[in-house]
Amino acid sequence: MEESQFIVKSNLKEILDKKGWSIRKCSDMSGLKFETVRRLYNDTTQRYQRETLAVLCETLEVEINELLSLEKK
Repeated sequence: MEESQFIVKSNLKEILDKKGWSIRKCSDMSGLKFETVRRLYNDTTQRYQRETLAVLCETLEVEINELLSLEKK
């Protein structure tokens, strides 16, 4: 399998900063573990769980393409 020229990037930091939310507030509002939200915020998540993404999109009232983007390496 050939390596992709693109990477998936989390935009959670930008979204939370715009809303004035902390990682803790996002964790509390979504019911997700703090560490899960922190990894997405810092863009260090290796594998994205569908349920996690769905909960975040619903909680933050954003679309999946606002939460994640595809960028050239």
